[in-house]
Amino acid sequence: MSAAPTPPGPTSSEPGVAVVIGVGPGLGMSIAHRFGREGYAVALVSRSDTRHADYVASLAAAGIEAGAYVADVRDSEQLGSVLDTVAERYGHIDVVYYGPGALDLDARPKSITEADSADVREAMSWMYPAVDVVNRVLPGMVERGGGALVFAGGLSAVVPMPTLGALAVSSAALRNYALTLNAALADRKIYVGNLVIGGLIERGDIHGYVTAHPERFGNLADRTLDPDEIADAAWELAARRDRAEETFSVLG
Repeated sequence: MSAAPTPPGPTSSEPGVAVVIGVGPGLGMSIAHRFGREGYAVALVSRSDTRHADYVASLAAAGIEAGAYVADVRDSEQLGSVLDTVAERYGHIDVVYYGPGALDLDARPKSITEADSADVREAMSWMYPAVDVVNRVLPGMVERGGGALVFAGGLSAVVPMPTLGALAVSSAALRNYALTLNAALADRKIYVGNLVIGGLIERGDIHGYVTAHPERFGNLADRTLDPDEIADAAWELAARRDRAEETFSVLG
């Protein structure tokens, strides 16, 4: 049996390049470290540069080449410009991880029974940029003959969670998009995978916010997920390509 294909990546003369969109202190940085350990140069993208210096320093301390860029995923021109800049700097983009987080941690979604079309459109504003990202990087991957994209979404994509309202609609759309892309691109050596996540991710911003407000959210200390384990799964998905999805859940 032949070995499993791996994403185009590090060689003695040319490092692979992984772009982490929506980087934060939890899963995003775990993804960056995981692919960086495999020899990839890492481009970090988030909507603020407040923590970029710390992120880059953390990766540099681990011997990982990294750069950081500012882009709000909902600004297609800004995000596209950043992706073009990364591609121009390295000559190619081999892996993209797409996992932007919530903008307003205080916002509480309406139940699905109360959500209207405007709520769905707002929720989908986090899904549409995934399509823009693919349209921007896919031609280069096709030209190079390989690549990988990994998306991260919520458990409501596969389990009915009425309290998440319109967010469940966008999660399901993102998951379907990823799985359908994977089916369409399999014979072109381009892999697309999906991470289904149900629970608080340790070290992440949402985890920090929730645990700081036990009066609102209760004690969720035993219902968390290790971002390093999820990042390991993201690498395995992209490297082995033997399945299109991995689920992590502590929500039953």
